[in-house]
Amino acid sequence: MPTLWDNQEEALKLTSEKNILDENISFYENLIDSLASDEEMIELAELENDEDMLKDIYSHLENLKSDAKQKELLSLLSGEFDKNDTYLEVHSGSGGTEAQDWAEMLLRMYSRWAEKHNYKVSYIEETEGDVAGLKSATIKITGLNAYGWLKGEGGVHRLVRISPFDSNARRHTSFASINVYPVVDDKINIEINPADIKMDTYRSSGAGGQHVNKTESAVRLTHIPSGVVVSCQTERSQFANREHAMNMLKAKLYEIEQRKKEQASEQQWEEQGDNGWGYQIRSYVLQPYKMIKDLRTGAETSDDRAVLDGEIDLFLSSYLSSKSNK
Repeated sequence: MPTLWDNQEEALKLTSEKNILDENISFYENLIDSLASDEEMIELAELENDEDMLKDIYSHLENLKSDAKQKELLSLLSGEFDKNDTYLEVHSGSGGTEAQDWAEMLLRMYSRWAEKHNYKVSYIEETEGDVAGLKSATIKITGLNAYGWLKGEGGVHRLVRISPFDSNARRHTSFASINVYPVVDDKINIEINPADIKMDTYRSSGAGGQHVNKTESAVRLTHIPSGVVVSCQTERSQFANREHAMNMLKAKLYEIEQRKKEQASEQQWEEQGDNGWGYQIRSYVLQPYKMIKDLRTGAETSDDRAVLDGEIDLFLSSYLSSKSNK
């Protein structure tokens, strides 16, 4: 008779799922116990007219409320790929050097967010801008729920600021797009006709050589029927880069098909068309006032420094909450 550990991979998966369920049950039971205890303490404090005790209890209740809210958000990460690692692509759009600088700022923002949450960031591809910044870049973010948290970030991000590249200090508007798709395992069966793939090789060109290997091994794959493009230049061999790029391509195509089945907008999940006015999800205004606002949920903050340094949980949480209410 077969036992659970005959299939070690499946056993580890089931064990992980069990541990998560046990943790959720334990959290719920502890929350109920804490609320009951606080209720008794409130009655006692009111009888004794103890204002200091009441303040401590109300402070504890606020902490419980915050913990429960965070747990509620985590419960929304229940999609097929939400627990997976994720790829995140940045593409500069309208605005020339300004947009390329903006693309690099966004890449830093998401990298800093990942680091703050103890996720691992791996650089897959970088193409330098003509003067400054980046034309494009792809990173892999590894950690539990990485895709679930970031899946709503796909779209065009608009920046308004005084240009550091304009000697007349004029205000400029720049655009860059973000694509997010999950890392999927080999069990996902995606058949791709080799005749539908165009492969280009080129010399790696990461910014300053910090993240990528500077050899002739970089690979760019174009899926001709869909127009989807992926690139990889992090490995030292062309073969390894091609294999990695194929996995990325399969993941991207699979995600597009799944979203179509869910009747999502096809346009949203294919390559962003014009990185311009019509596709914005968030606006970052740094001049003449400071305001970063998500155009889908209405979430906003004037703390531009914190956001651009990776403090984007406000926007991630508001997006998840908005989807749960539909």
